[in-house]
Amino acid sequence: MDSFDSLSASEKAEASELQRMIAVEQQKAQFQAQVHTFTDICWDKCVDSPGSKLDHRTETCLVSCVERFIDTTLTITNRFTQMVQKGAH
Repeated sequence: MDSFDSLSASEKAEASELQRMIAVEQQKAQFQAQVHTFTDICWDKCVDSPGSKLDHRTETCLVSCVERFIDTTLTITNRFTQMVQKGAH
């Protein structure tokens, strides 16, 4: 017998809510990790020497780098989702 089956309805509701909260926190952590990754990559690629202000070339490079990173991440995520959905059928 599964230990979840022995819980009362309110305990099951609390456990489900806890699982939902954990999933949300995991998504936040994953998002923050992605932001950290593309910040590192784009900074190393675009910023030659930090100053008090970004020049136009550096700003353009950073914007393009982040946009490419996001586009690539979305493409990979969508492709993976399609593969999972095909496997589920």
